[in-house]
Amino acid sequence: MADEKEPVTIKKYANRRLYNTGTSTYVTLEDLAVMVKSGEDFVVYDAKSSEDITRSVLAQIIFEQENKEGQSLLPIAFLRQLIRFYGDSMQMMVPRFLEQSMSSLTSQQGKFREQMAQAFGGVGVGGFGPMEEHVRRNMEMFEKTFAMFAPPFARGGKPQEDKPAGDKPQTAGEMDELKRQLDEMQKRLDKLGGKE
Repeated sequence: MADEKEPVTIKKYANRRLYNTGTSTYVTLEDLAVMVKSGEDFVVYDAKSSEDITRSVLAQIIFEQENKEGQSLLPIAFLRQLIRFYGDSMQMMVPRFLEQSMSSLTSQQGKFREQMAQAFGGVGVGGFGPMEEHVRRNMEMFEKTFAMFAPPFARGGKPQEDKPAGDKPQTAGEMDELKRQLDEMQKRLDKLGGKE
């Protein structure tokens, strides 16, 4: 059984700079975020007092990530509820509950990704095969609809090529047929819209 790797020690100096003792380089909060994402464990100590300040540094990383455009994970309602637990009799239970919840979410992450791939079809560009087919069919239907109302010249033909010379421009029967087709397309669109 292999021994677990010791966490990397990071020292925080008075000038707020962070020093990675493992690589002997200065690092930023962004660098520490990358380390967390890659599963690399570290502890942060105040260089002067040797106090463990890992929790506050991780909170700073979360704060910075939350302030990035489109990156926020923590809903406002959750943050408010979390603040309400400080000083509450339930405060001691919250960390363990959050740890278990995150652990469960992490363990289910792989299954969730598989289900999403199956739901959107694991084949095709970006894994959206069936959805792409659905969009393609819709586009064909719209193109046919617009082609019915386009003037003959817009379709690249000549007026006499579209209809035999003896036909009238539009009969009542043709108008009824067009209306029926439009109603049918609208029903299909409504049905497709209800599925998504």
